Amino acid sequence: MTNISVLGSGAFGTALAITLAREGNAISLWSRNAADAQIMQETRQNSKRLWGHVFPKTVTVSAEIDTCCANDTLLIVVPMQQLRHFLAEYQSLLNGKILVACCKGVDLVTGLGPVALINAACPDATAAILTGPSFAADIAKGLPTALTLACADESVGKSLQKSLSTANLRLYRTADTTGAELGGALKNVIAIACGIVMGADLGESARAALMTRGYAEMQRLAHALGADEKTLAGLSGFGDLTLTCTSARSRNTAFGVSLGRGQTFDPSVTIEGAATAKAVTVLAKNRGIDMPITTCVAAILDQTLSIPQAIEALLSRPLKKE
Repeated sequence: MTNISVLGSGAFGTALAITLAREGNAISLWSRNAADAQIMQETRQNSKRLWGHVFPKTVTVSAEIDTCCANDTLLIVVPMQQLRHFLAEYQSLLNGKILVACCKGVDLVTGLGPVALINAACPDATAAILTGPSFAADIAKGLPTALTLACADESVGKSLQKSLSTANLRLYRTADTTGAELGGALKNVIAIACGIVMGADLGESARAALMTRGYAEMQRLAHALGADEKTLAGLSGFGDLTLTCTSARSRNTAFGVSLGRGQTFDPSVTIEGAATAKAVTVLAKNRGIDMPITTCVAAILDQTLSIPQAIEALLSRPLKKE
């Protein structure tokens, strides 16, 4: 039995806690809200975020962060734009631990991904990231998928790969944390663009073309930031891009569809791709990297470009070799 803490009781954190506990691991699931933690511990499910999935006996829900951080391996499952504040708030408890980021995006203030933020805030910790094509409900149901586990420390990476793999969750290991970060972050931006295409009734052919050119953007930025382009061809890049851009269950795609239809979207739903589009646009501009789709998504979100104008801008770009 391995003792693992999951810090964050949203849908994905809850799903990870459930699937890891099914393997006999002792899981501490942390919720910032004490009342929610008590309800989950008593009812044995997360009715707010992942209704209908009963917790195995080895899941303990708590709002006591000190207790949850007593374990050596901590999975951090908080929204990307909250991660920097979370790390600063609990730095003394997190330093020296193995910290596995389970969020996707680029921090708006620093322009850093999850692993880079952890390394900056907790230099004595060992940082890793778990990312790839995964819907929380599928994982909680025990449906099969495969993810990327990226860790620069090879021995820690091997240990995590073994301890976090389950009967339905197969992990592939890489040392390229930058590539894994970028794949998970950038695919959300392209998913918003694909959602806009579908919401505006531009057709599936247009979506496929946009996915392909969006993948080219992802590779360009990854290369410029020193990542291995092969990482982007794996689960954390191409795999996650495929799932997110083609499923109506994707929050980022659904958000894009609402934009394409001119409809409002539930403001309580976290759309990581929106903040990432803005952060990456600045990053790309500063480095002279051409990312037209990402730039258009950011401009649409800032309401400095309409959807018809964005379509015209993309279609009127100079012709070139693929």
